[in-house]
Amino acid sequence: MSVSREKILELLPEIGQIADSGLKELTLKVWFEAVKKSGWSEYDLTRMPFTLLIKTTAVSLIEHTRSVTMTAVGIGDVLHKEYHGKVRVDRDALLAGAILHDVGKLFEYALENGVFVKSRAGELLRHPISGAAFAFQYGVPEEVVHIIAAHSKEGDGGRRTIEAIIVNHADFVNFDVFK
Repeated sequence: MSVSREKILELLPEIGQIADSGLKELTLKVWFEAVKKSGWSEYDLTRMPFTLLIKTTAVSLIEHTRSVTMTAVGIGDVLHKEYHGKVRVDRDALLAGAILHDVGKLFEYALENGVFVKSRAGELLRHPISGAAFAFQYGVPEEVVHIIAAHSKEGDGGRRTIEAIIVNHADFVNFDVFK
């Protein structure tokens, strides 16, 4: 049974904070289509670990995505407030990028005997690449696709936009505290 758009909005209410209606719809659509294509259930989404690198984590992908999003928005808001316009952050791109940063994990993971493992697709392409490619095919703006692609080690050594820098750091703060 497919997960509804309404359920995705319930699981990821931060989508509702995106002011641009077109970007809000695209962000929801990418999550909806990724869940549909990968075949995960609502139950799977609520228990899917945010990482396979930490064997004992009890943090789900949904919890992690929400926390990274809230952390990123907090950083962006502080930069805006404290630097009085000297640092410009596209809040909508930041929100969409943070919400979508790990959507590729829906393809990177598989369930084997009730245990989440790396899928064949995940062995070939890590989630920043599969997530960016998936979002791109739905017309997500390049600025947001860049955030998805550059949020992890795949973005190291290249130029990152301010929004990609923020999501990268927000992601690692939310990863490193569990190592």
